Amino acid sequence: MDQRWRPSVTVAAVIERDGRFLMIEEETSEGLRINNPAGHLDPGETPAEGCAREALEETAWHFRPTQLLGVYISRFQRATTGEDITYLRFAFTGELGAEEKGRPLDHGIVRTLWMTPEELRATAARHRSPLVLRCLEDYLAGVRYPLEAIHSDPSIRGPGWERDSEGGDGEGR
Repeated sequence: MDQRWRPSVTVAAVIERDGRFLMIEEETSEGLRINNPAGHLDPGETPAEGCAREALEETAWHFRPTQLLGVYISRFQRATTGEDITYLRFAFTGELGAEEKGRPLDHGIVRTLWMTPEELRATAARHRSPLVLRCLEDYLAGVRYPLEAIHSDPSIRGPGWERDSEGGDGEGR
C-alpha cells in the first residue's frame, strides 16, 4: 500500500545576544541534546507565530521573528525505534524581548544556554540535528530573507477566522 510522504513541519529561532546564541538542552530518546528553540508548527498558526510561541515555551524569553533565515529539510532515523522522519524546518532570526523569570519550560527542556559559535561548533555531536549548526553558519554568513517570502493563506486559520485589525494575514502584510 502506498503511503503519502508527510514531513514534520518545524520552526526554529536563531537568537543572538552579545555574540552568544540562546540554545536549549533537552531530553530526547537519544539522550541530552542541544537545539535551537524549536518545535512543531501547530494548526492555525503561521510559521513566524509558531516560532515565537516555541521560543517562549522552551526558553521563557519573548521573541519576535523579523527575518527568515532559511527553509531546511533533513531526514532522521530514531536509533531506538527505527522510525524514519523527515523534518522541514523554517528558521527565523529576530528581536529578543523580555524574559519571563520563573516561567516553566516545556516538558523535556532541561535548561537554556547562551553559547558562542565556537562552543556550538565544538558540541556538534550533541546537537539534536545537523540543522542546528547549519542555521548558525547561515546566520553568521548574513543569510536573511524577508518574512514576506512565506505566504500564509488565511485558510490556515480554519472556518470563521477573521482577518486581523490591519487586514493582514499575520505575516506583516
